[in-house]
Parts: sequence; C-alpha cells; structure tokens
Amino acid sequence: MRSALLISTYEMGRQPFGLASAAAWLRADGWTVDCLDAAKEKLRVERLHGPDLIAFHLPMHTATRLAGPVIVAARRVNRSARICAFGLYAPLNADWLRSLGVDEVFGGEFEEDLAAWANGTSQKKPPGAQRSQSQELSAASAASAVSPVFSGDRPLPRIHFLVPDRTGLPPLSKYATLQMPDGERRLVGYTEASRGCRHLCRHCPVVPIYKGQFRVVQSDVVLADVAAQVAAGAQHITFGDPDFFNGPTHAMRIVSALHAAHPGVSYDVTIKVEHLLKQRELIPQLAATGCAFVTSAIESVDDQVLALFDKGHTRADFLEAVTLCRDAGVTLAPTFVAFHPWLTLAAYCDLLDTIEALDLVDHVSPIQLAIRLLVPQGSLLLERDEMRAHIGAFDPDTLTYRWAHPDPRVDELQRDVMALVGTRLTSDRPPLFDEVRRIAHERAGLTDPSRQPGSGHADTRPARARATVPYLNEPWYC
Repeated sequence: MRSALLISTYEMGRQPFGLASAAAWLRADGWTVDCLDAAKEKLRVERLHGPDLIAFHLPMHTATRLAGPVIVAARRVNRSARICAFGLYAPLNADWLRSLGVDEVFGGEFEEDLAAWANGTSQKKPPGAQRSQSQELSAASAASAVSPVFSGDRPLPRIHFLVPDRTGLPPLSKYATLQMPDGERRLVGYTEASRGCRHLCRHCPVVPIYKGQFRVVQSDVVLADVAAQVAAGAQHITFGDPDFFNGPTHAMRIVSALHAAHPGVSYDVTIKVEHLLKQRELIPQLAATGCAFVTSAIESVDDQVLALFDKGHTRADFLEAVTLCRDAGVTLAPTFVAFHPWLTLAAYCDLLDTIEALDLVDHVSPIQLAIRLLVPQGSLLLERDEMRAHIGAFDPDTLTYRWAHPDPRVDELQRDVMALVGTRLTSDRPPLFDEVRRIAHERAGLTDPSRQPGSGHADTRPARARATVPYLNEPWYC
C-alpha cells in the first residue's frame, strides 16, 4: 500500500484546506494518507520515516518559512521518499525548495498534477525538454534580480474538484473561533468557492501564479464541504477566495444555498473595494444570508500608493464602501499594508486618523497597524522604478527582497509598533489603537486630535466604536 504524509505548517489558525483537498485526491487513487498540521500537533520525527510521499502545503509566506526546517528533516531521515511542495508560494520559491530536498513543486490548481505525479502518470517531460511552472519561475527570477516573474504561458487547468477529506486532521475546536459581539464564540470551518483572481495588484502573490485568471470550485463540491464541516461542529464558515466577487453569480448562489440549508451558520468573505462598489446591490443580500463580516484589502488611504499597487480603488472609493457596508448592516474589516517605501510619518498618522474618523477602530486587527510590505519572488512591484529605487538583494533567509525606507524614522516606527502590537494581539482594540496613535503623532511632531484639551475623547466616542464587532481570533494575515 502506497503511503503519503501531507504536512501543513501554518494556515492562519484554520484547519488546513489544502491538506484536505490533496488527501481526497490521493485517497481516491488508493493511497493511505496521513495528515499533519504542525501548527497544532507536535511533529514526531518517526512520522517522517515511513511515507513513500511527503507533501508540504505552502499557501503563504509564513507557512513557507516554517516549512524549511521540516523539509530538511524529512529529507535527512527518509532519503527514499519523494518530496513535493504545493500552493501559491511553492513555485515562487522553487529553487530554494529544491535546495532543501524537494523534488517537485505545484502551484495553482495543484490537485490533478500532484496526484498524477504521485501516481507516476504525469505528462511532464524530463528537465530540458519542457519547463514546468516552477522552472519557468526560477529561470525568470534568475534572469534579473528585480524583474517580474510569471508562471508559464499555458492557461491553468480547469478541474472538477473533489470534496475535501479532513480525516485525521485535528478537530475544529483546536482552531480559531469567531468572536461575536455578545461574547459568543463560534467554531469556524474553511472552504474555497473559487481560486485565483481577475486582477493584477502589483504586491499580490496570487498574480504570478494565476496571471489574472480565476477558477470556480463546483457548487456541489463547496456545499458538500460546508455540510461536512457543519456536521463536525462548524457554526461559521470562512470563504478563502482571494476575491469572493470575481464570480458574483456563483458566489451568491453558494451563500444563498448555504443559508437555506444551515440558517444558523454565519460566514465571512474577502471582497475588493472595486467589487463592493460595482456589485453594491449584492451587499444587502450578503447581510440577509448571514455574512458576519467582509474583509477588504484597502492597503492604503494614499491615492498615489494605491495607484502604484494598482489596487483599482481610491481613498474616496474606500470611504464609499464603508458607508455602503454600514448601511447594509455588514461589518467591513479593512486590512492594510501600513508601512511601505513611500510612507511618511504624517501619512501614517493620517491612516490612523482616518480609521478613527470612520469608526473602524474595532474593525481593524491590531497587527494591520504594523504590517510591512513584503516583496516576494514574482511581485509585480519589481518592475516599477519607484520600487527599484528602494529594493535590495533577494534574501534567502526571509524569502523576500529587502528594502529600507529613505527615512530611518519610519522603519524605526514600524519596529516599535510591531513590538507593541505583537505582544498584545488579542488585547482590547481601542486602547491599543490609542497607544499606537499617540506614539505615531509624537514621532511625527503632530498633535493627536484625541489628546487635544477639551476633546473629550473617551466620553464622546460613538457607541458603535465602543462596541465589538465579529472577528476571528487569529490575528495574522500573511
């Protein structure tokens, strides 16, 4: 009997969807599959000894860095095993992964290719005859230290997905929960209704792999996956699509069916500001079908920076989206790239002041106030002169291109804010926000409006800003 060990190192406090999906495909082909979530389970070296195949899911930057030592250990103790890596960050870091002992990597829509490779039926030609997705990325990366990197020109496959199989994974009670305003905590499941994205935001790791393409997961598969997780205790579902409204008809069909089948189950989604405005008539339908909150990557409130990122929205669009969601009764949870090479101390204060003015303090996870721009392999920012002026060499230890701000005070502020929020990630948000805001205004030599005499800050803050909003108690987002 062929045996496989699938390993996840970090998925933002979620039960690993990538492992469950890969497991379904391998088990369908007769493999005995063991799943290990190293973020929740102790990794015993003996589990690495026996498998014929060891596969690592690398959906994000943190997961990839954490996987490095485990890959080295797996290759050391099991030299006969075939080792692969799959997920967004696998092709982006193919050379590094191969140097650790990985035999093959798979990026977008990995299931079919991974299963074929595991079964020895892959149609890939030997190296030199046809370059794989990972080889295309590696070759392009080697061509220039600061050039954009893309996968091969062939379209990503369209596959019929299988219902993920979570057998052997830790129960949902071991993962992040949804904190409700009344103090209730709900067990959280996770699924994907689509992958990829129509858009080409320059700082996004989805872009080098999908290149403006997106793929839907069949509705029956998504709903069966949701039903299985609800049966396992899930009271809330996170949809991990890079943008839930890439296919709005497909998306609304799924959440409408979810609500009809499980009316007490809430959910959350991620949607671009651009799509919130374009599909504004759907926002009340999100509220009516149980949407607890919408995450939106705002990134900046500076129009010049938004244009550089190619975000597709402006500061004014963000303000309009806040109003649309609030009027519809949907909580908007903004995320930001708070620190980047074009930030000034005054602009950071403006970001904080804007969050306060919009009554969004409770909506913003504290870690978002400290996020520093990551520039991984493949980032479209690498083709911009504005980024080239600040970029350094690629750092294999951090798996990013290093950059330094031209004003050392900005980098110092970022380190101090990170040190502050990093030790208080689950603290009450308003007091922590106030502390960050005070420090920022002091460094910028500006008066914090909330500290002006007679401001009555603590007494006049609107009741909505004092109330908590639904949020997942896993604070990281990269």
